[in-house]
Amino acid sequence: MTRMDACSGMVIGRPTKPLNVTAEEKVKLTMLARRRKSAQAAAMRARIVLGCDEGLSNSAVAKKLQTTGTTVCKWRERFRVSRLEGLLDEPRPGAPRSIMDAQIEEVITKTLESMPRNSTHWSTRLMARHTGLSQTAVVRIWRAFGLQPHRLENFKFSKDPQLVEKVRDIVGLHLDPPERAIVLCVDEKSQVQALNRTQPILPLAPGVPARQSHDYERHGVTSLFAALDVASGITIGSCYRRHRHQAFLRFLNDIDTNLPAGFDVHLVMDNYGTHKVTKVQGWLARHPRYHVHFTPTSGSWLNLVERLFAEVTERCVRRGSHTAVRALETAMLDYLDQRNRDSKPFIWTASADLILGKVERFCKRISNSGYYK
Repeated sequence: MTRMDACSGMVIGRPTKPLNVTAEEKVKLTMLARRRKSAQAAAMRARIVLGCDEGLSNSAVAKKLQTTGTTVCKWRERFRVSRLEGLLDEPRPGAPRSIMDAQIEEVITKTLESMPRNSTHWSTRLMARHTGLSQTAVVRIWRAFGLQPHRLENFKFSKDPQLVEKVRDIVGLHLDPPERAIVLCVDEKSQVQALNRTQPILPLAPGVPARQSHDYERHGVTSLFAALDVASGITIGSCYRRHRHQAFLRFLNDIDTNLPAGFDVHLVMDNYGTHKVTKVQGWLARHPRYHVHFTPTSGSWLNLVERLFAEVTERCVRRGSHTAVRALETAMLDYLDQRNRDSKPFIWTASADLILGKVERFCKRISNSGYYK
């Protein structure tokens, strides 16, 4: 450490030893100091060495980087003695690792590439028994690498030969509907059961969720017919006890009564049998302003009204307790009326290219997975 004598103007004290930073080291230090993904501590150490290499005193470097002189002295000396390796953190004290990288790799490889004998998936206890590790160690390894062998999700793949055309057609209606036209997503939520719990529902309490009895009484079923306006989010809804084409025809008449004249109407529907019977086709022929767009087989997720049905199930049906079908129908229709008073549309964001790209990658994955020979 050096300092200037105010009287004589001479430098007194212990002189600093030169760093002699090579050109290669300077390039690496500059990269470490400027790289966005560098840890801030490592970047600060690199800036300290670079500042000292410019000929600045330790106090000047500390003032420039807004740190202490002690910190500058420490990392300057660490670099002088050990060069770039000296800027790394020293090993922390404590017991040495008991689980090596090879053991971690073995657990991950077994989890991803093998199945236990006489079982469909690995458990922590089975994996611990096969690898010689503790169950806690297996849990930590799986958690660190995001492995969950106990979970299983289902998928449904559409085999519709016109999948590409139908996806582009319906997604185009969602993202860019035609002018002077109304786009309606139409479907039926069938076989909705009016269930009444055998005991009163216990209310919510601090630290305790609401509770209901597991057993219930059945009081009949109904079907909710809904037509969701893609642009406004307003829904036309009706309930019918039987799910037949006669009910669907009545619902089409309800739709036609509630829509303004002078607009074309595009109906997005699935391939359910009641949508294609002769009488329904005749009704559509007598009302030429209606244009039907069928979703691909096993592709009902393209119909936005399914999102509405999920909302109705969550808000009205799943936790409801209804002593009669009429009470269930009233609850669902009242919810739709309330929603229409403050309607908000569901915003579709995925383009057709994005969806079809995922389908393509999915097809390649299942074709080359090795499980189908």
